[in-house]
Order: sequence, then C-alpha cells, then structure tokens
Amino acid sequence: MSLTPPEGNLTRTIAYVTKAFPRASETFILDEILGLEASGIRLALFAMSDPAEPMVQPDVARVASTVTYLRPSGKWAARRRTVGNVAVHLGLAARHPRRYARALGRLVSGSDRRTAARHFLDAGRLALHLRRSGAGHIHAAFAHTPASVGYYAHILTGLPFSFAGHAKDLYRSNAHNLGRRAREARLVLACSASARRAVLERAGPEVPVVLARHGVDVDRFSPSPSQSPSRPAAPGGPEGERALRVLAVGRLVPKKGYPDLLEAIALVSRAGRPVRCDIVGDGELETGLRADIERLGLAGVVRLVGERTHQELAAAYRQADVFVQASVVLADGDRDGIPNTLLEAMASATAVVATDVAGIPEVVVDSENGLLVPPRDPKALADAVLRLADDPRLRARLGNAARGEVLARHDRRQCVQRVSELLAAVT
Repeated sequence: MSLTPPEGNLTRTIAYVTKAFPRASETFILDEILGLEASGIRLALFAMSDPAEPMVQPDVARVASTVTYLRPSGKWAARRRTVGNVAVHLGLAARHPRRYARALGRLVSGSDRRTAARHFLDAGRLALHLRRSGAGHIHAAFAHTPASVGYYAHILTGLPFSFAGHAKDLYRSNAHNLGRRAREARLVLACSASARRAVLERAGPEVPVVLARHGVDVDRFSPSPSQSPSRPAAPGGPEGERALRVLAVGRLVPKKGYPDLLEAIALVSRAGRPVRCDIVGDGELETGLRADIERLGLAGVVRLVGERTHQELAAAYRQADVFVQASVVLADGDRDGIPNTLLEAMASATAVVATDVAGIPEVVVDSENGLLVPPRDPKALADAVLRLADDPRLRARLGNAARGEVLARHDRRQCVQRVSELLAAVT
C-alpha cells in the first residue's frame, strides 16, 4: 500500500497503545498500523498483553514496529511486574512530584477506582518506555483501557495524547472517566457518526471529536473478474435445486445476533428455499450455537467454520450470494459500530442484509445498497433473505451499489491518510 506522507512529516515517534496485539478479529487495528507505517509515521507499539491466539493474520508479519507488552504473561513475570511497578512509580514521583501528585489526584477523584488503579500502574510502565523510545505523542487505539492508560501516562510525562472510539470501548466505559479523558485529549477519533455522538454525550460539545472512518482493502475485497452478483447459487438443494449461499462473519458473541440469524435461516428453510449458511468466527457462544443448530434442525444447513484469515475471507465473500449482519444492542449498552466485515462484504459486491443498529445505517441504505431490517426480528431477517433469494437482479444491483459506497467513503488508503494527517496536526 502506497500512501503520501502527511505534510510536515513527523520527526517524533507516536506511541500507539492498544489492548491486545495481534488479535485475529481486530483486523482494522492491524490495517491502521500498517497504513500509518506506510504513510511515514514512526510508531512505537504498546499492548497490554499478547493474546497468544492460535490463528495470526498473515499481514502481522508486515508490521515493522516493535511491540512492547506492558503486562507480560506468566506467574513469575507478573511478580516481576509488581516489583517493577513499585520501582517505576517511586522513580516517577521523585523526578516529577507535581505531575505525579496530579495523576494520583485524578485517580482518587475518578470513578471505578479499582480498575483505574490497574491502569495507573500500567501507565507508570508505559511512561518509562516512552522516555526510552523518544515518543512525542501518545495515541490510544480504544477509548477504554488503552485510553485510560494513555491518559495517566500523559499526565505523568506531560506528553500530548489522543484516542479513538469505536463501539464496546465507548458504550461500556465509565461515563465520568471517559468524559475526563476526552476533555484532556488533543484529539478524539470516532469511526462512525453514532460513536461521535456517544463521546459528545459523555464529554460535552466542546471536545474535539473528529469522524475518521475505518477503511478496507478494496483491492483484496473485490468481486473476481468473472464474478457477477446475479450468478446462480451453489448446488446443494434437494433434487438438483440450487441452494442460496448465506455468509456471516464475526466473533461468536451476543451483540452479533447469531441466534436471530439461525432462527431466520430456519424460517427460510421451512419456506422451501434451499439454503446453506456459513458462520465464520469463534467465541464464547460456540457451544450454545451448536445446540441451537441441532434444535432448529439445521445440522445440514448451517456450518460454524471457525476463524479465517483475511485472504480466506476474501474468497468466502466472493462465493456468497448474501451476507447477513444481524447485530443487536445488549442490555449493558454493548453494540457494534460499523463492522469491518460488513464493509468487506460490501466491497466484494455481495448483497447485504443488516439490522438497523448503531453505525450500520450510516453505510447501508435500505433498498439502495442493501436491505435494512429491525434488530431482534428473525422473521424480518428471513423475509429479506427470501426477497434476495427470489431476485438475482436485485442482488446484483444492491451488490454493485454496496461496492460503490465503500469505494467512495471506506477505501483504506483514503481513511488511513486522514488519520495520518489528523495525528500529524496535533503532534
């Protein structure tokens, strides 16, 4: 990926702080890191921990920046970290007593102090590494733990900081603490208009919150040269009928609405339409979803296929007739923002059915570039899938319009260039 370096190309390193790296499901973070590096920005990467997941996206090997983990794993590593934290914080208090007193005062006056205390300790280690790395700015990739650690490190070191807000990290953060972080930041990035509103509601209208959308690789996620969205579906139905291929991608967690999707697929099947549905991802709901598949008689219809690499996903989108995003809002406020998997499917010119939740209506316009349905409504979901099953021309029209939307506003090169310019302007 080739990007033009931002004007006044940065001479200082940016400390980029995230929660766990590399996460197979957080491809938008990986894409942003690669894009920032390609734009000429020097990064020092910091993560709370290494998730040590069994699958690592191949593109992680392209990351040039070194990753430092603030919470090394293992019993002895944890003990050494505890002893090291004491020494680090004593040193910070001795070198900069006023800064340390201010940071400690913010900790005591904040909410959810037990969690904040852990972040305060992590911030001490981060502050030490910042001094060694020569970083001149702190940017946190999420509004919850990374931004909290970055906030305290900012106070301890005097370095400016910024952070980005997406979905869960905004809606499940302590509102008082989130507001304080936002008001202290030089810049807050929001990946959707709904996320931007969430920050302003918690922090006030004077906070510098800027819309900076996620992008996807429109070259990787694209229809194949021979592909037409109106192609016949794959074989698999009874007596030579052809089955509609439905795809869903995302972690197996409650906010993705997979139980609603399974109910909808059962309704489609009962309506006499041959259908096959692949769900890509893993997570806490796997056992329950397998039980639901058996209960609904979908053992030969729905497959849970586990995690897939970006490269494998690109092929899966091209093979699908319909992509379904059945997101819901949970009782604790957790929800999606604009799922990158939805954008990837749209970039692949796959017809999409999605729920009217959070930032999704910002990219899916009903009957123009996809179909929108209410959340938690399996029948509406099924009706939309049936409508697309019966109308190949509609699938083609919506798929082509969906790719046009992504090309216009969610090309990764343009989106990362904007983030690069915004960070350059505040560092």
